[in-house]
Amino acid sequence: MADKKYILSKETAEKKLRRMALEVAERNYGEPQIVLLGIKENGTVIARKISDYLQGVFKGEIIVAALTLDKKMPGTITVEPVIDFNNKVILLIDDVANSGKTMLYALKPLLETYPKKIQTLALLERTHKSFPVDVDYVGLSISTTLDEHIFVEVEKEDVMGAWMEAV
Repeated sequence: MADKKYILSKETAEKKLRRMALEVAERNYGEPQIVLLGIKENGTVIARKISDYLQGVFKGEIIVAALTLDKKMPGTITVEPVIDFNNKVILLIDDVANSGKTMLYALKPLLETYPKKIQTLALLERTHKSFPVDVDYVGLSISTTLDEHIFVEVEKEDVMGAWMEAV
């Protein structure tokens, strides 16, 4: 296997997560509550990191939940813990926004209720979307070819970095 072509170090990823958390706090100033809905697995780690960074700057309640779906064939979608999304501000979080497909399908349980606002966050965003999902908060937007894949490395509760590889 060739050496990994890193596009984000651990330090840079932390800075980007901290900056995005500040943006989330600014854009949701005055909201009584925000639900950080991380798409398993890496999205939930990022959601917990964003929650940590929001603690000192967001005055409302912060709820972290995990959304599980099969990214290849998104049929059954579960949310843990079960949350009433009605009239809530929801921040849907994933590690990489590739085609937009995962985030589009992840919206399904949210659209069965009446949230106040739905926003999206991704640590990395690729510039070619196949589905109409715009990412509101982006750590790094990167142009890739269709045969390149981005991997976000997570170790326990830390984002260790991100790298790219031709597949």
